[in-house]
Amino acid sequence: MADTHTTKNISQSIKPEILAPAGSKSSFLAAIAAGADAIYCGFKQFSARMQAKNFKLTELVSLTDLAHQHNAKVYLTLNSIIKSGELDSVGQTTGQIVAQVNPDALIIQDPSLIEIAHQSGFKGEIHLSTLANVSFRRGLDFVQKEMPVDRVVLPRELTVDEIKQMAMVCSPQMGLEVFVHGALCYGVSGRCYWSSYLGGKSGLRGQCVQPCRRFYRSGSKRKKFFSCQDLSLDVLAKVLLKVSAVRAWKIEGRKKGPHYVYYTVRAYQTLRDYSTDSHAKKSALQMLAYALGRKGTHYNFLSQRRQNPIDTEHQTASGLLVGHVKGARPKPFISPREKLLPKDTLRIGYEEDRWHTLLKINQTIPKGGRFYLKSAAARRPAKGTPVFLTDRRDEALTALIDDLSAKMTVRDALPDSIFRLKRPQIKIKNRPLLDLVVFRSTPKRHASQTCGQWLVPEIDIRLPKGRIAATWWWLPPVTWPSDEDKIFSQVKRVLAAGGKYFILNAPWQIEFFANKRGLELWAGPFCNIANFLAVKVLKQIGFKGAIISPELGRQEIITLPQNSPLPLGLVTNGLWPLCIARTLAGDLQIDTALFSPKRERAWVRKYGAHYWVYPDWQLDLNTKRKDLEKAGYRLFIKFQEPAPAGIKIRKRSGMWNWRVGLR
Repeated sequence: MADTHTTKNISQSIKPEILAPAGSKSSFLAAIAAGADAIYCGFKQFSARMQAKNFKLTELVSLTDLAHQHNAKVYLTLNSIIKSGELDSVGQTTGQIVAQVNPDALIIQDPSLIEIAHQSGFKGEIHLSTLANVSFRRGLDFVQKEMPVDRVVLPRELTVDEIKQMAMVCSPQMGLEVFVHGALCYGVSGRCYWSSYLGGKSGLRGQCVQPCRRFYRSGSKRKKFFSCQDLSLDVLAKVLLKVSAVRAWKIEGRKKGPHYVYYTVRAYQTLRDYSTDSHAKKSALQMLAYALGRKGTHYNFLSQRRQNPIDTEHQTASGLLVGHVKGARPKPFISPREKLLPKDTLRIGYEEDRWHTLLKINQTIPKGGRFYLKSAAARRPAKGTPVFLTDRRDEALTALIDDLSAKMTVRDALPDSIFRLKRPQIKIKNRPLLDLVVFRSTPKRHASQTCGQWLVPEIDIRLPKGRIAATWWWLPPVTWPSDEDKIFSQVKRVLAAGGKYFILNAPWQIEFFANKRGLELWAGPFCNIANFLAVKVLKQIGFKGAIISPELGRQEIITLPQNSPLPLGLVTNGLWPLCIARTLAGDLQIDTALFSPKRERAWVRKYGAHYWVYPDWQLDLNTKRKDLEKAGYRLFIKFQEPAPAGIKIRKRSGMWNWRVGLR
């Protein structure tokens, strides 16, 4: 293993935790071996990394006991959005967690988990996932005043100055968690629907198929326009030592192997504990280079020197590039740039290549040696295909993991606890049906139907008072600290002019409204509400209605109103974004057609600080209108989003997950 630094520790008044990922037993043990202060992991369901191996209950019990013996905390992720039909199962699982696992915290995004944790008797901490999108000061202030939450995981997109602004309003009872290393999603956390839109596999439920990592064509260019490098704050992380509200440095990577986990944890321990030692910094950087991640970027961390995480001229595949395929097709081989060891894992090519595969090495291959790739003729890689080292099992680390594994003890399983979910009391007045057409800018004339309008910092509100009072004002899907004062000012202007109808696209935006009396505040579709317990939480904090997540399938949509304590709405028509981002590839033009490998067409449009990626077909549930009315929906929304010149909206089924369901 790489050398670690052991000079005198630089004392810290409050050391942030080094929080390690674990998606498998070996990675969990590697985190303990590295001395992680805390480990986060998930079950095989209800986790936002369900494609990781994850854990069974009995295994997690033993691992948690072992972690506690080594003074490491364990945070369990239940950070998927939950469908109403899953609530009892989630409650049963949470009851088992309380009775047997005894984790130190639960990481959640769906507000229903707060209620379920309470009903299950959970006494540990509740951490609000980055997917919950608490991205601005007033939002954090609301969460710490009104929600039983102990920590907020901040979005990766924030600059260090924005992190400091968030910390200034953070009470001593609340902690902040900041990502310092690992994969970057193109879409803002909690605002990506790309994978779900293309086939029901939602990133908000840990099923993402990573369409952002594919090649796309724009004009004559064929590039990975949305594939980000890894976040790597490395030596810049020391700036966070001065921000006492930051309680944890989080390393992303629950799909990574033990090699990555061990070396990233050791690297950031060194950067935290010896932040002024130049030799220690060099050692830490060597460990990060050896951790087999993607090329790193500081992204937005430095406000004055932001880095675009998208480099379309270089590969952004995971792992260390160790060579390219050589030789003729019958006998392709690689000549590695560095020595390969038994049990190393190689990845051949990119995900969209037909020959893409993972390959275990069962022998030592010297640097510059020759290793032949054996595969079926149809899957033999083409000459020049890149080959990446994605995991390594060196002898020293393997010995540490084996030693810890031998110390694991097995406790007798307790009988399953009985969990009975308490349904909310339903008392809803029968409201009239309402159709709402939402515009980007002020309509030239007052349409016959009720109008909605996006309330963004750059919009100039010039409407008669009567129209301001009748308009439904839509707050943006994401609010950044740099924009929130402008948005707050816009809200105050609308309120002063008689506005009373507002759609909030993060629950925490309710903090913009000091006096809620006489107002109609609805949770918008970007709040990702998918079950009636989440609606109950919204009612408790002051909402009058909720627009459910359009990701849901038919069964969930039709049954959700049955137990809802608030009136519900649904987006039934219009262009819905594949994702919303805070960055754009430098060589990609907005409002220009993009083509996927399957000839799906999209484009990017800029609104304020955000880039919205749109498909060229609309969400359209108009043919299901009678079913929706019968189910109990009262508010039906249409987005009036113009397509760019030269891009024609295709006529195709726009039912999203109506038929396939949300997976």
